[in-house]
Amino acid sequence: MNRRQFLTSATTTAATLGSSRIALAADGQKAPLKLGFDNFSIRDLGWKADKLLDYASEQKVDTILFSDLDVYESHDEAYLKDLKAKADGLGLEIQAGTGGICPSATRFNDKWGTAEEHLKLTLKVAHTLGSKAARCYQGFSGDRKSEGGLAARMKDTVKVCKAVEDYAKEVGVKIAIENHAGDMQGWQLRDLIEEAGADYVGATIDSGNATWTLEDPLINLETLAPYVVSSGIRDSMVWETENGAAVQWTSMGDGNADMKTYVARFAELCPDAPLQLEIISGFAKNFDYLNADFWNGYEDIRGPEFASFLKLAKSGKTMAPFKPADGVDKGKAQQDYQKSQLERSIRYCKETLKIGRRQA
Repeated sequence: MNRRQFLTSATTTAATLGSSRIALAADGQKAPLKLGFDNFSIRDLGWKADKLLDYASEQKVDTILFSDLDVYESHDEAYLKDLKAKADGLGLEIQAGTGGICPSATRFNDKWGTAEEHLKLTLKVAHTLGSKAARCYQGFSGDRKSEGGLAARMKDTVKVCKAVEDYAKEVGVKIAIENHAGDMQGWQLRDLIEEAGADYVGATIDSGNATWTLEDPLINLETLAPYVVSSGIRDSMVWETENGAAVQWTSMGDGNADMKTYVARFAELCPDAPLQLEIISGFAKNFDYLNADFWNGYEDIRGPEFASFLKLAKSGKTMAPFKPADGVDKGKAQQDYQKSQLERSIRYCKETLKIGRRQA
């Protein structure tokens, strides 16, 4: 199919589906939250953007977050515009993103050039796809133990953001920094955004990553809500262990993070932001905070956040990790598991939480 045929087909599809695809609230009431997912949820399938759009349409979600730059066949403007046209035709909104943008982070990857070049490329891709947010993150939990700790990494991240400030404002895309993999608690990301400039920097809120900083997801939400423009949402099971606590991320409704309250509050505080599922599950991470040496790198954890996390841990129960059955292809089993966990979560959000705008 050439570009002209593709655009014609997309327009026809949009016209055909437009009246039935969106379930807007009647009588002046607010529409339900937009529901979507991050392609990282089904990462082991290795699908590119075009196939992911078809799958998102099949799942009847409203949005999809392409959270890495490798998901595209290219970054050429013509290709990206065709991709946007397909999404429009399917009634889908794209959010674009990438990985780490802090040049001094322990796991910074220079595949896309310097941190500034990397972020500017992401903003360009987001703009071309019609995304008003460019998801990215600072680093990982290991940065807590790096020279200068989180404070130094945050300072360097602010510098990168300010270096592309003019371009971000020119294209009208917000840099949406995620609380990622145990790096910053909500208040730290809030401070980073304010330091860089909340007029062009916002937050990608991640409920699961909050637990990896010993933070209750609900506290994280209350802190970051004014800045949220994107999201990566999943449930978590937190339980007490001999040396502290363990966290296992789960599909929606299978943990003890009270996602019913979380999503209701998200709808109140962030009604214009999509709730995008980033389902990562099947393994636990231990936080041995009863051992003194654990606190090297975690000196910034504050009392109220930690107290709420401890309460969460007391309410949890041990959860077994995912284990493929004997004799099956482990790679295929992992792919099937990721897909089933995401689809289970989509159903839970639609049927139990009553979010998502597309009709069944």
